[in-house]
Amino acid sequence: MCNLYTQTRSIDEIKKIFAAMQMPLALPEGAPNLTPRDVAITDPGVIVRASEAGSGFDLVVRRWSWPGPHGKPVYNFRSDGRDFPSGRCLILTDGFYEFTTPTDPKQKRKDRWLFTDPGGGMIGIAGLVRPDPGEPGKREAGEAFTMLTTEPGPDVAPYHLRQVALIAPDKWAKWLGHEVAAGDLLGPAPAGSVVARADRVGG
Repeated sequence: MCNLYTQTRSIDEIKKIFAAMQMPLALPEGAPNLTPRDVAITDPGVIVRASEAGSGFDLVVRRWSWPGPHGKPVYNFRSDGRDFPSGRCLILTDGFYEFTTPTDPKQKRKDRWLFTDPGGGMIGIAGLVRPDPGEPGKREAGEAFTMLTTEPGPDVAPYHLRQVALIAPDKWAKWLGHEVAAGDLLGPAPAGSVVARADRVGG
């Protein structure tokens, strides 16, 4: 499943995108210093969620993944049959990666594919925020997020048996507002939602 994604937008760019959709963003913890980068498991990432103040939407930075029962990071979480009446968030990305077994047995690394919006727009991945208990001596308790997954749509199916749950921009507010059942918003993305290109082949 997805264990790496990219985020290149500045805070000003993100705010303009949301303002154009009549979803003005608040920065309750201040403006994070974002730099274009790939985001890996346990890294901090930008998410948007319904404002804790009662209206609007907040942009905050949280850790990607919380520790599971056996200590392994929970960075993907199956959405099938679940409703998520609380804790919903939107993970902002310009593209996400999937890896496939190389066709050449001499290759040392898997092939890496980058999935992006066909028009170059920002992608919203359905996520879930939960308390993070932290680790004594390593990190403080706080909050962390995970990506929700679903059955793959036709764009991703040739590469993986699952895919991250994509939320179309016109449904971002519905997802974050907890007013629409998750089953009405989550599911295989229709054809043309993303395009794939080889980002690294073997090596």
